[in-house]
This record gives sequence, structure tokens and C-alpha cells, in this order.
Amino acid sequence: MSENRFLKALYRWRVRTAFFAFLLVLVLAEPTAVSICVGVLISLAGLAVRAWAAGHLRKDKSLAVSGPYRYTRNPLYLGNLVLGISLSVGSHSLWVGVIFAAYFLVFYPAIIHVERERMKKLFPGEYDEYRRFVPLFFPFRRPLSGRGAPFSWELYGRNREYRALIGTAVFWLVMAVKLLFHLPSPF
Repeated sequence: MSENRFLKALYRWRVRTAFFAFLLVLVLAEPTAVSICVGVLISLAGLAVRAWAAGHLRKDKSLAVSGPYRYTRNPLYLGNLVLGISLSVGSHSLWVGVIFAAYFLVFYPAIIHVERERMKKLFPGEYDEYRRFVPLFFPFRRPLSGRGAPFSWELYGRNREYRALIGTAVFWLVMAVKLLFHLPSPF
């Protein structure tokens, strides 16, 4: 199997695998009141980054270069990293941290590669120029100059970003139930 086909296969399996990993995380979690509070605070930062990005993203219509896209080419994935850290902290389980790290390290390089190739095809030239000035993932450079389009709640909704908020809220509710009813991990 060629590298490109392998990366596309990983890309296709990312959601199904995440669902099963999420169920495993729920089972392995051993939350405490403190871990939940800290995890919720961290998750708010991850959700904020994702929301900010979703409010600037016009999928397949124009290259997003405003808002957080001035700092990183992958702000949604950066937000996912922060959310994953929050779930690891909130679950109070080393195994959850290992599962998240393994998932992120296996799937996100493939996801980013597939997305990069897609952007090159959709926005030839424009994307190459953008790549020269904006880091792939971690925002370590001065932001891209210019303001671009303002944040749009309509785009936030159209991009269905509310699903990340709902999924995160469900996770924290399950953690609270586990804590309140002292439901231990079976392992």
C-alpha cells in the first residue's frame, strides 16, 4: 500500500476509532473533583479555539486566513489537542493519557497531510503562499498580517461546531456521574 493510500485510510478511520477510544476513556476514567474542575477549565480553552476557528472557516469556498488561521494553519486540530489534554487531565487516568497520545500521534499527522493536499488542490498558489508565512500547528511566529473576515456565528453554526460543545458537555456529565456514584474503572 502506498504512503498516500495509507494516510487516506487513516483519515477515513479517524472518527470510528475516536468513538471507540472515547468509550474506552469513559470506562478507564477515575475522575476526582479537582481533576474534573481542572479538565473543564482546560476544555473551555480548547472549545474556544475551535469555536474561533469555525467562525472563520468557509469550507471549500475560500482559504481561511483570518482569526486563528493567522497564527496556525490547523487551529481546529490545535483545539482538539487542548480538548484531548483536558479529557486526559479530567479523567485522572494515566491510561487515558496514553490512549489520547497514541490516537493523536497516529491519526493527526495523516489528517493534517490529507487536509494539506486538499487545500493545495482547492487553492493552488494561494495555499503555498499562505504556508510560507503561517506555521503548520503550533503558533510560534508573528501572525499573518491583515485582519481578514470577522468572526461569524453563522459560520460557527454552518460548520456544526456546536457538536464539539455538546460532546464535551456529555463527557463532563459522565465524569460527574462517575464521581458522584463512585463508579470505578473495571480495570
